[in-house]
Amino acid sequence: MRAAGLALLAALAAPLSLAASPAAAQVRVTFVAPERYTDAQNRFGSGPSLRVVLAEMRRLFETLGDAVLAPGQALDIAVLDIDLAGLDQPSFGAAQGVRVVTDITPPRFRLRYALKERGRTVLAAEETVSDINFLLRATRLSSGQTFFYEREVLRDWFQARFVQRRPPPG
Repeated sequence: MRAAGLALLAALAAPLSLAASPAAAQVRVTFVAPERYTDAQNRFGSGPSLRVVLAEMRRLFETLGDAVLAPGQALDIAVLDIDLAGLDQPSFGAAQGVRVVTDITPPRFRLRYALKERGRTVLAAEETVSDINFLLRATRLSSGQTFFYEREVLRDWFQARFVQRRPPPG
């Protein structure tokens, strides 16, 4: 059932990814030592595999970047760590585990990035992206979306850094 759902999502997303592919070159994503990430690998069967998580995160960064970057801009992102919202927990009665999301388990990304305009670096930093208030976004509309909390936190980060040009904290 889970495989069929993922296949359906991939089939529905394919036309969107083809339409966005010419602009997708603006964002380049690399994953640094993903086997060491805090919480991106499915340990108890409660979610997608590491390969699927990384593919979805790459697509998410590219889509968000394409939406906010201006022509002539390019963004290089090195993902240093991923900690998905919630905690992966074993389940006692089910064959698969469960991901338990609470207000003390926000999604967290450690990123190193460089924004370039016409080949010149205009912003470069390393920061941890998170939002302790991430559950305030919870609505019935979010219940079926994969990586909803992660998507919203990253969307806000893209807006703050690359649209509003707010500097990283610290």
